[in-house]
Order: sequence, then structure tokens, then C-alpha cells
Amino acid sequence: MAHLLISAAHKSSGKTTVTLGLCAALRAQNLQIQPFKKGPDYIDPMWLGQAAGNPCHNLDFYTMQPDEIQATVGYYSAQADLALIEGNKGLYDGLDLDGSNSNAALAKLLKAPVILVIDARGMTRGIAPLILGYQAFDPDVNIAGVILNQLGGSRHESKLRAVIEHYTDVPVVGAVAREDSLEIVERHLGLIPSNEHEAAVARIQHIGETIGRQVDLARIRAIAASADKLPDTPPFNIPTASEKNIRLGIARDEAFGFYYPDDLAALERAGAELISINMLRDSILPDIDGLFIGGGFPETCMDELAANQRLRNAIRNAIESGLPTYAECGGLMYLARSLYWNGKRAEMVGVIPGDIEMHPRPQGRGYVRLEETDAMPWPDSADTDKQVAAHEFHYSGLTNLDPQARFAFKVLRGAGIDGQHDGFVYKNLLACYTHQRDTRHHRWAARFVAFVRQHQFKTAKPGQPQG
Repeated sequence: MAHLLISAAHKSSGKTTVTLGLCAALRAQNLQIQPFKKGPDYIDPMWLGQAAGNPCHNLDFYTMQPDEIQATVGYYSAQADLALIEGNKGLYDGLDLDGSNSNAALAKLLKAPVILVIDARGMTRGIAPLILGYQAFDPDVNIAGVILNQLGGSRHESKLRAVIEHYTDVPVVGAVAREDSLEIVERHLGLIPSNEHEAAVARIQHIGETIGRQVDLARIRAIAASADKLPDTPPFNIPTASEKNIRLGIARDEAFGFYYPDDLAALERAGAELISINMLRDSILPDIDGLFIGGGFPETCMDELAANQRLRNAIRNAIESGLPTYAECGGLMYLARSLYWNGKRAEMVGVIPGDIEMHPRPQGRGYVRLEETDAMPWPDSADTDKQVAAHEFHYSGLTNLDPQARFAFKVLRGAGIDGQHDGFVYKNLLACYTHQRDTRHHRWAARFVAFVRQHQFKTAKPGQPQG
């Protein structure tokens, strides 16, 4: 089970572009590549998954147990030739002073060799103490190679290679020249989602070819092959439903695309058949028992969403009639009365009696911890502490909401809707700024499907009259 972790000396060193290029280049060699991404993230995994041809799974110390992380990597990598794990931030960066949730901690947990991507702009001899310091800081971390990035030319590369060879025992396994065509356009949440970028496939191919020429792929494969084997038992223990007897609509288009593959798989294991809905182009709701609207960038498609009045009306009527619905972040924005951005206002679904306003700075960012209230529409009787570890990242705020609104969660850490609450509840609707993850200690997917199943015969199908 060959695997390695790609990290960096600091954030914005180009490790995502390098990892993306490695996924594409190794896949071009007819290898099965399984990508992983450390931390809460939707956008980078979209690109990595498209480049590798396999869904990218997230690994997160905040929401997952250490053995659950090991099992996730082992299980999804069992049939792959090589697993590439992209870190977040720098190798030793993290929430805690002891580095217990850092990339270094993940590398040690997974017994993964580390490839360190170094932004070498303006560096010559100073690169040696940098590498030596990273080695000495934690000798248990196996820094098995470095990839020099943003090189100024062949002369710059030669100097750096000579310095590294003279002062360290770390091999240079790649040297990537500075090139504008390797840049992926950024947006306020990070990289533009690959499902929205018109030239995504061509860009991935170009990055793969470029990285493939400048990185020693054979050396990368050999380093990955030196990693210890991981257990390949499933990271989940929920029995698969005997049949998919719930039809769950899921918004999937340019506006909504933030879904964790593990969560979607958990919904299917619980008995849901996922029915894709294009909120921009579909004019009617399909025959569904429940609805899931994930995050995304509805503000960039606000005119198209507003123009699709027939679907907006259908969704509002269905929720009013009791359709079990779960919305996260972008989904919450869509279900509000209106959306205001860049001096323009657009009408949205209107089932949430409040208005969305976009801001230049994040209104909620990072990890959150929530406590369930009695208003939670799909509680878990077996969950004794009722606390939820999750994350949020939103530039929008919900304003003009009725002060008597009911909320499913009290915010212990984070911003949520108003700094104190998250999870707006109305009839069978739950709408959060928080993004939940289906993990061992928080099986939200099975709970939601059970809630949908409980209500499917009490709710008229969309488009059918109430009896």
C-alpha cells in the first residue's frame, strides 16, 4: 500500500498545484491514484479527485479519531497503486502547541514519508538550514525528499541542488520552474471549484504534463512504496440498507457542489438513492422523499437561480408541505428571501424569513463546536453529549431573521447564524452555516435518512395535492 504525504514549509508554497500535477502525471502512467486531503476543504479535493480519477477523501483530526483516519486511508487505498495525501498549511503548523493535529502528526500516524514542497523564490544557501531545521525539529518525521518550486531558472536550480547536496542528506526529487500557466484562478474560498471551471480538464492535463517533466516520478513511486502497510478495514460500521427505499434529491450544479464523498456514501448506505437536481436549469422537482442542498457559490449564479422561479416556487411549496430538507451554507443562502452581493439583489426561495448579505471578509471561518438543542428535528437518542465537531467558512450573513426563530444548535465555538445559534428549524427543514461530517462520533447521514423515511408517507409528493 504505497503512500506518501506532500507538505510544505509554509502555506501558499504551491503544494496543491504540485499534488494535482502528480495525480495527473501518475494517472497518465496508467496507475490507480487515490488522493486524500488533510483538513476541512471542498475545493482542493474537487481538483485532486478530477486529476486522479478517484474521489478525494478528507482526513481531519478535529472531526475524526486517529484510528478512523488510518482506516480511511487504508480502506480507500487498498486497490490503488499509490495514495497521495496533501497536507494543509505548513508541515508543523496546527491548532495545538504540541502539534497533535499538524501535518507532521498525520505523517507519523500514517507512517507516511514526507515530500516537502519549498517555495524557493529568493533562496540560495539559506535553503540548507531550513531543511535541516525541519528535520531536526521532529526526527520521527521522515522527510524523504524535497520538491523545489517557483524556480527562477536553471542557474537558480543548480545552486540550490548543490547547496542541498552539500549540507543535507535529503534528495531533491523535483524542481518546478515558475510558470504562470500553472496558477489556478483563486476566489474568496480558495481555488475555483473544478466543476465550475470551463477549462478544468485541459488545465489539469497541462499541470500534469508540466509537473511530470520536472519531478522524478520513479523516485516518488519508490518513496511511496517504502511506507508501512495500513489496515484496510472499513472506517464505518453501519450496516448497508438492504434496499435504497428513500429518494433523496441533491443539488448538484455550478452553484452547489460542496459534498464530502464519505457523506454521500453514508447516505447511500443508510438507504438513500441520490437524485441530482440542477437548481439553475431544472424547472420541476423530481419525485423525491427528501432534499439536501449543500454548499457552494450561489452568489455567483444568483441571477440564474432567481430566474428559475418555477423551481424556487416548487421547493418553497414542498418545504411548506413538510418535505424533509437539509441545507448547508450555500443551501441556507438559497432558501432565504433574497441575496445581496456587489450592489445587486436577487430573490431566492423565501422559505427562511431572512435576507443574505455578502461581506468582504469572512463572517465565520474554521472549526466549530455545536450543542444540539431540543429543536433538533432529527436527534440521536444514543448521542449522550449532543456535541458536534464540524466547520464553517462563509462570507455571507443572514439578516432580518425573526427573533423568535428556532435553532437546532447552540454555538460553543464558531459563528453560526448569529454568533450564538446555528441550524434554523422550520417544519421539517434544517438549514445551517455549519458543514457537518459523517464520522464515527457523528452519524448525521443515517439520522437524516431515518428522519426522511419517518416522514415520507406523511408528506405529499412535490407537485401532488395534499390529501
